[in-house]
Amino acid sequence: MFLLRRPSQREIDRFLRDSGDQPLSYRPVGLARAGAPGFSRDECHVCLGKGSATFNRAARALEEWRQFDLGWTEVFPRGASTSPGTTVAVLIRHLGFWSLNGAQIVYAVGGRGAREFGYAYGTLPSHAERGEEIFKVTLDPETNEVIYHLLAASKPRAFLAVLGYPIVRALQARFRRHSAAAMTRAVV
Repeated sequence: MFLLRRPSQREIDRFLRDSGDQPLSYRPVGLARAGAPGFSRDECHVCLGKGSATFNRAARALEEWRQFDLGWTEVFPRGASTSPGTTVAVLIRHLGFWSLNGAQIVYAVGGRGAREFGYAYGTLPSHAERGEEIFKVTLDPETNEVIYHLLAASKPRAFLAVLGYPIVRALQARFRRHSAAAMTRAVV
Protein backbone atom coordinates (compact mmCIF):
# COMPACT_ATOMS: atom_id res chain seq x y z
CA MET A 1 0.00 0.00 0.00
CA PHE A 2 1.55 3.29 -1.12
CA LEU A 3 0.57 6.52 0.65
CA LEU A 4 1.32 10.23 0.29
CA ARG A 5 1.32 10.69 4.07
CA ARG A 6 2.20 8.66 7.13
CA PRO A 7 -0.74 6.40 8.02
CA SER A 8 -2.44 6.88 11.38
CA GLN A 9 -2.25 4.19 14.05
CA ARG A 10 -5.88 3.37 13.29
CA GLU A 11 -5.02 2.82 9.60
CA ILE A 12 -2.04 0.65 10.54
CA ASP A 13 -4.21 -1.42 12.89
CA ARG A 14 -6.82 -1.91 10.13
CA PHE A 15 -4.06 -2.88 7.68
CA LEU A 16 -2.76 -5.48 10.16
CA ARG A 17 -6.27 -6.92 10.69
CA ASP A 18 -6.84 -7.14 6.93
CA SER A 19 -3.40 -8.66 6.31
CA GLY A 20 -3.74 -11.30 9.03
CA ASP A 21 -6.02 -13.51 6.93
CA GLN A 22 -4.00 -13.30 3.73
CA PRO A 23 -1.97 -16.21 2.34
CA LEU A 24 1.70 -15.79 1.48
CA SER A 25 2.27 -14.13 -1.90
CA TYR A 26 5.03 -16.53 -2.97
CA ARG A 27 6.05 -20.17 -2.96
CA PRO A 28 7.89 -22.12 -1.77
CA VAL A 29 8.57 -21.23 1.86
CA GLY A 30 12.35 -21.39 2.26
CA LEU A 31 12.90 -19.31 -0.86
CA ALA A 32 15.44 -17.01 0.85
CA ARG A 33 17.72 -19.99 1.57
CA ALA A 34 17.59 -21.61 -1.83
CA GLY A 35 16.56 -18.88 -4.26
CA ALA A 36 14.27 -19.44 -7.24
CA PRO A 37 14.11 -18.44 -10.90
CA GLY A 38 12.80 -14.90 -11.35
CA PHE A 39 13.70 -13.80 -7.81
CA SER A 40 16.63 -11.55 -6.97
CA ARG A 41 18.71 -13.03 -4.16
CA ASP A 42 20.61 -10.76 -1.80
CA GLU A 43 22.88 -11.34 1.18
CA CYS A 44 24.51 -9.22 3.83
CA HIS A 45 26.85 -10.49 6.55
CA VAL A 46 28.55 -8.40 9.22
CA CYS A 47 30.61 -9.36 12.26
CA LEU A 48 29.06 -7.90 15.41
CA GLY A 49 31.84 -8.93 17.78
CA LYS A 50 32.81 -12.07 19.65
CA GLY A 51 31.50 -14.31 22.38
CA SER A 52 28.30 -15.59 23.88
CA ALA A 53 27.42 -12.26 25.55
CA THR A 54 27.49 -10.53 22.16
CA PHE A 55 25.48 -13.39 20.65
CA ASN A 56 22.84 -13.05 23.40
CA ARG A 57 22.61 -9.26 22.86
CA ALA A 58 22.30 -9.81 19.10
CA ALA A 59 19.56 -12.44 19.54
CA ARG A 60 17.68 -10.09 21.86
CA ALA A 61 18.05 -7.28 19.28
CA LEU A 62 16.46 -9.51 16.63
CA GLU A 63 13.61 -10.39 19.01
CA GLU A 64 13.06 -6.65 19.45
CA TRP A 65 13.19 -5.99 15.66
CA ARG A 66 16.16 -3.64 16.17
CA GLN A 67 17.42 -4.40 12.64
CA PHE A 68 14.60 -2.06 11.54
CA ASP A 69 15.70 0.86 13.77
CA LEU A 70 16.80 2.91 10.79
CA GLY A 71 14.85 6.15 11.09
CA TRP A 72 12.93 5.38 7.90
CA THR A 73 11.43 1.96 8.71
CA GLU A 74 9.16 0.76 11.52
CA VAL A 75 7.54 -2.58 12.38
CA PHE A 76 4.00 -2.87 13.75
CA PRO A 77 2.67 -3.95 16.09
CA ARG A 78 5.45 -2.65 18.29
CA GLY A 79 7.02 -5.51 20.20
CA ALA A 80 5.60 -8.08 17.77
CA SER A 81 6.44 -11.69 18.47
CA THR A 82 8.97 -13.35 16.18
CA SER A 83 7.12 -16.69 16.39
CA PRO A 84 5.90 -18.36 13.19
CA GLY A 85 2.43 -17.19 12.22
CA THR A 86 2.86 -13.62 13.52
CA THR A 87 1.71 -10.96 11.05
CA VAL A 88 3.56 -7.65 10.94
CA ALA A 89 3.34 -4.44 8.97
CA VAL A 90 6.54 -2.76 7.83
CA LEU A 91 6.17 0.98 7.35
CA ILE A 92 8.76 2.58 5.07
CA ARG A 93 9.32 6.25 4.30
CA HIS A 94 11.04 6.75 0.97
CA LEU A 95 11.33 9.36 -1.75
CA GLY A 96 8.61 11.61 -0.34
CA PHE A 97 5.96 8.94 0.21
CA TRP A 98 5.21 5.98 2.48
CA SER A 99 4.53 2.31 1.95
CA LEU A 100 2.90 -0.15 4.31
CA ASN A 101 3.82 -3.78 3.68
CA GLY A 102 2.35 -6.94 5.19
CA ALA A 103 4.52 -9.91 6.14
CA GLN A 104 4.25 -13.04 8.26
CA ILE A 105 6.87 -14.93 10.24
CA VAL A 106 7.17 -18.23 8.35
CA TYR A 107 9.83 -20.09 10.34
CA ALA A 108 12.30 -19.83 13.18
CA VAL A 109 16.04 -20.33 12.74
CA GLY A 110 17.93 -22.08 15.54
CA GLY A 111 17.08 -21.02 19.06
CA ARG A 112 18.39 -19.08 22.05
CA GLY A 113 20.34 -22.10 23.36
CA ALA A 114 21.85 -22.83 19.94
CA ARG A 115 24.67 -21.12 18.06
CA GLU A 116 22.14 -19.69 15.62
CA PHE A 117 19.05 -17.56 16.25
CA GLY A 118 16.63 -15.78 13.98
CA TYR A 119 13.54 -15.98 11.86
CA ALA A 120 12.26 -15.53 8.34
CA TYR A 121 9.29 -13.54 7.20
CA GLY A 122 7.39 -13.97 3.98
CA THR A 123 5.45 -11.37 2.09
CA LEU A 124 1.67 -11.18 1.97
CA PRO A 125 -0.38 -9.80 -0.95
CA SER A 126 -0.45 -6.48 0.95
CA HIS A 127 3.34 -6.15 0.42
CA ALA A 128 4.84 -4.27 -2.55
CA GLU A 129 7.29 -7.13 -3.08
CA ARG A 130 6.97 -10.89 -3.28
CA GLY A 131 9.48 -13.02 -1.41
CA GLU A 132 11.14 -13.92 1.85
CA GLU A 133 13.76 -12.46 4.18
CA ILE A 134 15.85 -14.19 6.84
CA PHE A 135 17.29 -12.27 9.79
CA LYS A 136 19.67 -14.33 11.92
CA VAL A 137 22.77 -14.22 14.07
CA THR A 138 25.29 -17.02 14.41
CA LEU A 139 28.08 -17.78 16.86
CA ASP A 140 30.96 -19.41 15.00
CA PRO A 141 32.31 -22.29 17.13
CA GLU A 142 35.86 -21.91 15.77
CA THR A 143 36.38 -18.15 15.73
CA ASN A 144 33.81 -17.20 18.40
CA GLU A 145 32.62 -14.44 16.02
CA VAL A 146 29.00 -13.32 16.08
CA ILE A 147 27.73 -12.70 12.56
CA TYR A 148 24.50 -10.97 11.53
CA HIS A 149 23.08 -12.46 8.33
CA LEU A 150 20.35 -10.97 6.18
CA LEU A 151 19.29 -13.21 3.28
CA ALA A 152 16.51 -12.24 0.89
CA ALA A 153 14.81 -13.41 -2.26
CA SER A 154 12.38 -10.98 -3.86
CA LYS A 155 10.69 -9.68 -6.95
CA PRO A 156 8.32 -6.75 -7.37
CA ARG A 157 4.58 -7.39 -6.98
CA ALA A 158 2.85 -3.97 -6.91
CA PHE A 159 2.67 -1.92 -10.11
CA LEU A 160 4.76 0.93 -8.65
CA ALA A 161 7.42 -1.56 -7.52
CA VAL A 162 7.57 -3.03 -11.05
CA LEU A 163 7.67 0.42 -12.62
CA GLY A 164 10.39 1.68 -10.27
CA TYR A 165 12.36 -1.57 -10.02
CA PRO A 166 15.84 0.06 -10.23
CA ILE A 167 14.85 2.35 -7.37
CA VAL A 168 13.43 -0.61 -5.43
CA ARG A 169 16.75 -2.45 -5.81
CA ALA A 170 18.65 0.63 -4.57
CA LEU A 171 16.33 0.88 -1.54
CA GLN A 172 16.83 -2.82 -0.80
CA ALA A 173 20.61 -2.35 -0.87
CA ARG A 174 20.25 0.68 1.41
CA PHE A 175 18.13 -1.38 3.81
CA ARG A 176 20.78 -4.11 4.00
CA ARG A 177 23.54 -1.60 4.79
CA HIS A 178 21.47 0.30 7.35
CA SER A 179 20.16 -2.89 8.95
CA ALA A 180 23.73 -4.16 9.44
CA ALA A 181 24.65 -0.82 11.03
CA ALA A 182 21.58 -0.95 13.30
CA MET A 183 22.51 -4.43 14.51
CA THR A 184 26.08 -3.31 15.13
CA ARG A 185 24.76 -0.42 17.28
CA ALA A 186 22.33 -2.74 19.08
CA VAL A 187 25.03 -5.05 20.48
CA VAL A 188 27.43 -2.39 21.76
